[in-house]
Amino acid sequence: MDAKVKMDPVKKGEPVEIDEEKWVYDASVDHKGRVPCRATTGVWKASLFIIAVEFSERLSYFGIATSLIIYLTKVIHEDLKTAAKGVNYWSGVTTMMPLLGGFLADAYLGRFSTVLISCIIYIMGLLLLTMSSTIPALKPCDNIGICLGPRKVHEVIFFLGIYLISIATGGHKPSLESFGADQFDDNHPAERRHKMSFFNWWNFGLCCGLLLAVTLIVYVQEHVSWGMADIILTVVMACTIVIFCVGKPFYRYRRPSGSPFTPMLQVIVAAISKRKLPYPSTAGDLYEVSKFAETQGTLLCHTQRLKFLDKAAIVDDKQNCSADKKQSPWRLATVTKVEELKLVINMIPIWLTTLQFGICVAQASTFFIKQGTVLNRKIIGGFLIPPASIYCIAAIGMLVSVSVYDRILIPFLRRLRGNERGIQILPRIGIGMVFSLLTMVVAALVERKRLGVVEENPSKASTSMTVFWLVPQFLIIGIGDGFTLVGLQEYFYDQVPDSMRSLGIAFYLSVIGVANFLSSALITMVDRITERTGKSWFGKDINSSHLDYFYWLLAGMTAVNLAIYVLVARQYSYKNVQRTTVVVADCYEGGGVEEMA
Repeated sequence: MDAKVKMDPVKKGEPVEIDEEKWVYDASVDHKGRVPCRATTGVWKASLFIIAVEFSERLSYFGIATSLIIYLTKVIHEDLKTAAKGVNYWSGVTTMMPLLGGFLADAYLGRFSTVLISCIIYIMGLLLLTMSSTIPALKPCDNIGICLGPRKVHEVIFFLGIYLISIATGGHKPSLESFGADQFDDNHPAERRHKMSFFNWWNFGLCCGLLLAVTLIVYVQEHVSWGMADIILTVVMACTIVIFCVGKPFYRYRRPSGSPFTPMLQVIVAAISKRKLPYPSTAGDLYEVSKFAETQGTLLCHTQRLKFLDKAAIVDDKQNCSADKKQSPWRLATVTKVEELKLVINMIPIWLTTLQFGICVAQASTFFIKQGTVLNRKIIGGFLIPPASIYCIAAIGMLVSVSVYDRILIPFLRRLRGNERGIQILPRIGIGMVFSLLTMVVAALVERKRLGVVEENPSKASTSMTVFWLVPQFLIIGIGDGFTLVGLQEYFYDQVPDSMRSLGIAFYLSVIGVANFLSSALITMVDRITERTGKSWFGKDINSSHLDYFYWLLAGMTAVNLAIYVLVARQYSYKNVQRTTVVVADCYEGGGVEEMA
């Protein structure tokens, strides 16, 4: 990489020619607030600590989430419909909270501090769960006699604990993942290539945590006690804090830059105030700062879409754009700020059309697992598989798809197509959506088969059909996750403005969160409609329900949504970043730029 004129990190204030192979100039700092040294900070030496933290956090989260519907029906004694909606509400809150956590991390707290605070809140939630299952006065019932319903104090402590975990996840998820991606410099070719693999290996660590959660933790819950499982998860989370702090000297940090929404509002105000001005003859006449003067993030190239917003960057006769005069951001915005607002607006259709995928994913942690409770779960030696453990098939599917994608598919496509990405992000997401459609079709066929067995011989229904009939639907949705969920993470991190990276991950998580709420609303709506026309699709238990009809409904909705997604994705314009010092007009024509996806 060529040397450039920068402010030397040692001889502060002196413009000197330095080697960018030694120092990292992407607005990040080291743990002492200095310009990071490339050799001793960031990349895999830092991100491996962060992936390890994600592994242990996901172990705790999925240890609770995958068994939640079992706990609500067996311990809290809720019926199937109420328990499924309860799980969806909790999952929805858990995946919507990152919008607040991501905003606080980007604007005020910074990502490292947000993760640390979130881990402490996480431990508080796990301690409450441990207390609710180990302290005699807080347990759901006495050990004497049959328990027909839990104590009220147990419900209060239990739900307080799991919703504290929701709050903690709100800060943990968006901040930790974006903090991990921050360890790679987009302006450095080698680090940029490593960053494309980061999201794949991030999800590899996630799936390993999930796999251990739905095997070891679920086994302890089923065959030892819920309290022992909660103790294990609390100890793991305590270790997480230690691991995270050990890596502190190796991390690259981004200083919080204030509310990311203020510059967007400034662009709108400036565009409205100049709505009567004519457009300049060329894009090069729009206002932009020098590449060398830009210290926060990257400069973006001008695009022709949403052209009205370009008026915010028009320099009128009353404005003096000399370098020594600061312009009011409420009157004049740079092309980069305008393009950042365009990026966020262009994301809305993609976000909306991926919600249906999230609705399909929501079924795996509710109805799919509940199906496993009424099937034969005995294997060699009479060992009884915990119902939630079947979820490990989805984790295996995701592990396989991520590994094949990163190690086989992408290198092949790079050689075939001659670019470093291999396949663009949106087609990757679309491939996973096709798998979600197949999942719903397979799930409907398997459930129809199971109900047929129940109708023929109700007394032997739970022994005549093995739980391994559920393997195909879990495996297919896991493969789909490896394409769509990983693709969404990369998409919302890469395509948002630099000042919104944590919020970008929160946008991805909000897809799952809103989808969980929509799934609950859909269950309620279908229940009411089918009840009026005869028998509800959702009965008191799974054998009196018609989940096969519900799965067919989801398959039809997914097919229609997939067609809409393809149309939206074909019209999408990816983030265009200036890689060299060019004027805006040249940048638009394609000189000296690199498309981010």
